[in-house]
Amino acid sequence: MNYRSFSDLSSLIENNIQNIPWDIDLVVGVPRSGLLVANMIALLMNKTLTDLNGYLDNRLIASGKTKNVSPKLPKDCKKVLIVEDSVASGASIISCKEKMSSIKDVEFIYLAAYVEPGKEKMVDIFFEILPQPRVFEWNLFHHKGVISNSCFDIDGVLCIDPTNEQNDDGDKYIDFIKNAEVKMLPTVKIDKIVTSRLEKYRSYTEEWLKKNNIEYNELVMLNATAEERREKNLHASFKAEVYKNSKDELFIESEINQAIDINKISGKPVYCTENNYMYDGSKEYLKMESRKRGFKAFLLKFRLVRYLNKKRKNRKNGTK
Repeated sequence: MNYRSFSDLSSLIENNIQNIPWDIDLVVGVPRSGLLVANMIALLMNKTLTDLNGYLDNRLIASGKTKNVSPKLPKDCKKVLIVEDSVASGASIISCKEKMSSIKDVEFIYLAAYVEPGKEKMVDIFFEILPQPRVFEWNLFHHKGVISNSCFDIDGVLCIDPTNEQNDDGDKYIDFIKNAEVKMLPTVKIDKIVTSRLEKYRSYTEEWLKKNNIEYNELVMLNATAEERREKNLHASFKAEVYKNSKDELFIESEINQAIDINKISGKPVYCTENNYMYDGSKEYLKMESRKRGFKAFLLKFRLVRYLNKKRKNRKNGTK
């Protein structure tokens, strides 16, 4: 799974901003995701910004007073940058070009931050070739192709986590389930909701999902007691086994350590909402884990040396 975050996008734009002509008069974002990229570019280059319909209607998006931006109206602009976040089929860019075909005496430059292999010539400027399967942080929860083939945790993903006081495996917890505050609402149908909530709370959970119009194919809950779940630490292993034995291609988890364990056990990618990181067994992730293990080993060695030095000093002084 090729995943790119807001942070990845920001770095990509900053590292490639020199590839955009500095004499452009206007930046035009193609709604909705193209506006995200266009806004970043316009801010970095201190250029006037509008959306596609705004350009066609000869209106701008209002700007603040932080920087001096030349307030040219679209009809007065002779060099215009039209921006998309990505090109897959190319339908959006083709549609833009058709809309601009009747406009004369204007140089249009088409840009996409990401393009699929083979689609490079559909735009004048691109920053990265990114093959499928791919997903972006800004459209993850609304991407039908992804969400319909995903497993979702509930607590920390779809709703907030319970507090320690609420998590009493009793009346307070039931009240939490019934009235949990929504955190994220996917706009497409989820394949599986996989939660380490106990099976005995199914009816309350189903009621909450229905109340919040969250659609799904299957709700999988843990058939165990709270004591068994705690003693055997079943949270991640339970989710991982369900995910591993499913056709689903992504698990969305809220807690970092569980996300790491689910990825390791299932061998499939896991997106963690706590740090917006895609755990997929990549070399970058392995290096990060290796650095952590190396640092821990260093600390153990340092503590051992300090302990031995202290013992030697005590022996020398005749103390224990």
